Amino acid sequence: MKNSEELRQQLRSINRKSYPAYKGLKGLYHFGNYILSIDHVQGDPFASPSHVSIQISHRDAGFPVEYYKDTLTGTTLCDYLTRQFEKQVSQYSFRAKGSGKSGLLTVSHCGQEILSRTACEITEKGITARFFVGFPANGRTINATELEKILFDFLPVCIQKSFFYSSLNAKELQNYIELAEDQEFIRQTLPAKNLCAFIADGSILPRESGISSRPMKASVPFTSPDSLRISINLPHKGKITGMGIPKGITLIVGGGYHGKSTLLNALELGVYNHIPGDGREYVITDATAVKLRSEDGRFIKDVDISMFINDLPNKKDTRCFSTLDASGSTSQAAGIVESMEAGSHLFLLDEDTSATNFMVRDTFMQQVIQREKEPITPFLERAEDLYKKAGISTILVAGSSGAFFHIADTIIQMDNYVPKDITASVKKLCSQYPLPAVSVTDFQLPHSHRIMSRPAESSKRLIHNSRGNHSDSGAAKPERLKTRISGTDGFSLGRQEIDLRYTEQLIDAEQTAALGLLLKYAVEHLADGRRTLPEIVQFLWKNLSLHGLSFFTENQKISCGYATPRIQEIYACLNRYRGL
Repeated sequence: MKNSEELRQQLRSINRKSYPAYKGLKGLYHFGNYILSIDHVQGDPFASPSHVSIQISHRDAGFPVEYYKDTLTGTTLCDYLTRQFEKQVSQYSFRAKGSGKSGLLTVSHCGQEILSRTACEITEKGITARFFVGFPANGRTINATELEKILFDFLPVCIQKSFFYSSLNAKELQNYIELAEDQEFIRQTLPAKNLCAFIADGSILPRESGISSRPMKASVPFTSPDSLRISINLPHKGKITGMGIPKGITLIVGGGYHGKSTLLNALELGVYNHIPGDGREYVITDATAVKLRSEDGRFIKDVDISMFINDLPNKKDTRCFSTLDASGSTSQAAGIVESMEAGSHLFLLDEDTSATNFMVRDTFMQQVIQREKEPITPFLERAEDLYKKAGISTILVAGSSGAFFHIADTIIQMDNYVPKDITASVKKLCSQYPLPAVSVTDFQLPHSHRIMSRPAESSKRLIHNSRGNHSDSGAAKPERLKTRISGTDGFSLGRQEIDLRYTEQLIDAEQTAALGLLLKYAVEHLADGRRTLPEIVQFLWKNLSLHGLSFFTENQKISCGYATPRIQEIYACLNRYRGL
């Protein structure tokens, strides 16, 4: 390992040389209380910026041990540090001059939710922070003087103010950690209270705008109906009250613009912890919850949708159904079955984004189109079995069909953003509007038949290696697949596009980048025509939990720009890969 002065001399020796001379800077440099690592140098000043990281020992950083004692606190601490670092580097970005991306200083931008990111990680040895730097140049001639400013003037200030306990607001950080522990306490408490979600009194659910996830100013604070109000004693904050949504079937109704979808949106993001001041800090949902909707044109491969769709006119087997272009009802049926396979215990649905013919068939339609002529068993007729026989609850927003009132265990009316429990009064009305008797096929849990194979263009004979994956047995290597990320909308892998636009709990482009990394690894190393898709996902999840995202890279090194997705989103990604 070299020291900082050796780096300074090296910089001065390559000044005004051709840009590739920067490549010689790769390596570790000791800067006193931290180690600077230049991990990857960009090819030219117009290319993606260079990858840089720092390592700080726990002794030097000085954070209390209880702030990183487990995954929860460690992730929360890293999130806080990343936000502090982003504030600092944003003040210095492009202050060093040059062409292209010269002088760029950037790190992950964190939203309202707390995610595990490669931008900052805590290990037994200490803290590792990763970020990007645009190495300066004039044209394609090295401007080492400007890079010296970045590495010796700008970065030390940013690092000192961001990653050392003595430089931070100790009380603010303590509150940050304690909030996360309180949030996790609620999430762990839900099953014992027979709840699938909790919304604290005083929560601010509306967002600033359609493009901003910050809380809306002057919005109506959430107030629980008395019949659903519960109290929870938190380890740090103490006693809080709020609305507990029981397991079973919950219906959210109300007039337009009264807050139905706002409540559902808050619940779907309640699988994540939120930062202080978000307004949804104590909106907590079952961690396995999945938001479902119709996806016209979706790819489906070997999914058992017979629970919902049977007896097709073309005699196609729906116990192992495949299509390149699914209808709205078929895609929603597949989404439910795939979510069951992914371990979800709570489905979130909005009538507005669901296929109408999949959700319900009214009495008049059943008179016109006889049951034996309709291959779709609507969700209305399966929701009770899903809960009673599979343990999967449903929270459904409905605004047009009253049929769901009959099967709902809890009915919540949103009135000007204020929830009211109208279960008792609506159940009295149900007797006046009975549902027609229907004959429903027996409920059977779906069975997975899916085997994941390598795409034909990169397929070849593979052998197992010591890491538990595969390596090539022939001389020629398979085609290396490249990924290209398109925000949260999806990504491309080789020639295949993976559309994730309707995977609504995917909230950050860095999660998409991680999914691209995981899918690439699965296709190149695990898809052998023998492993089932659940086996592959479990392999990915196990090693992701044990080793992090670096496990899935070629050289076991990872850069800034990735965030860990949930296992449900990993399933969703692989299910939408047309090379399956």
